[in-house]
Amino acid sequence: MCDPLVTALQVFGAAKQQINSNSVFAAEIRWQGNCNLRNFSETDFLREAAWVILCSGFRAAVIRKHFDFISLCFCDWESAASICTHADQCRETALSCFRNRRKIEAIIGTASYVVDIGFEQTRRCVLKDPIGTLQNLPSIGPVTAYHLAKNLGMRTAKPDRHLVHLALSLGFGSPHDLCSAIAESTGDPVQIVDLILWRYLEQRLWIKPPETDDSWGCSERTADA
Repeated sequence: MCDPLVTALQVFGAAKQQINSNSVFAAEIRWQGNCNLRNFSETDFLREAAWVILCSGFRAAVIRKHFDFISLCFCDWESAASICTHADQCRETALSCFRNRRKIEAIIGTASYVVDIGFEQTRRCVLKDPIGTLQNLPSIGPVTAYHLAKNLGMRTAKPDRHLVHLALSLGFGSPHDLCSAIAESTGDPVQIVDLILWRYLEQRLWIKPPETDDSWGCSERTADA
């Protein structure tokens, strides 16, 4: 029987070669490598929480296309207080582009959470218990908490459905077990292994959406969560 790690390293090698050949993905990998859980700012926290909230159930490529405008709607993530002070304007301008009210309200709710306890207390809680604390945010659950923690700089792999399927098919108990084993063998950080494998799977499993995206904010296509 083939050693699961040998097969995993072969898959990772193919994934790394393909992803590194794409300049956009290569830049994303550099960004992920520079993230540090101990150094995230209030702007980082608000932006990454919003990104994860919006991406859950949507293709990341679709969200990326509109995220700059949504960021402007939310004061470019300057502070939670700014978002809460201008919540009505933030809500209405964001809904003009992204017609999923539940997600927009979740972003405002995240800002309210930070205002209520203060950013420094929020940061202390995240550092002490990242996954537990992040699940206190609106629309952040057991899987998306790992996604958000990873984007803030935690060295972990997120248990999204594609990575779970890959890990189990290769004989590993979880995505974290898979990514940790690869990381130990290659020297790549766990979160980078996660990102490379996830991007590789996303590209291989992608089904092209309709040419028009007029209704992209009206329904949720399961993809990233």
